[in-house]
Amino acid sequence: MEGQELNLEMNPDQLVLNRIRTPDGTILTSKSRHDYQIHIDDNGLEYMVDGGLDYLRRNVHKDAPYEELSVTLGDGFNKVREALEWGSFGKEGQHDLIYKPVCQMSNAHIDAILDNNLGADFVRGVLEHEWLYREKNDIVIED
Repeated sequence: MEGQELNLEMNPDQLVLNRIRTPDGTILTSKSRHDYQIHIDDNGLEYMVDGGLDYLRRNVHKDAPYEELSVTLGDGFNKVREALEWGSFGKEGQHDLIYKPVCQMSNAHIDAILDNNLGADFVRGVLEHEWLYREKNDIVIED
């Protein structure tokens, strides 16, 4: 398992990252269904991204296109483990929601998510695959 194939029972079109780069280099990411993000580019045009992991919604400027940076399960495990993020408030005293890609999450955090059956089925599938990947490659990430 070089980390390239995810379980074929998962939908390869499932979004794991909804992101674009505008012509001036600004990155816009939509993390949830109605997380509408906009940016007025240096070229004066408005760019937007929406839909989280449920759908892609964009505005299009044919003369000044954005760069699509979205990732789906079909893009292979190595790309997915770097793109799929989990939001957490972390340890006591932390009040800001912080997102980390699966590849940077601690083993204990992944365990907690799986043990408590949190997240969508495809997210748990990716986390289970991450466990196999870490076991095969002797990867341990501490809190």
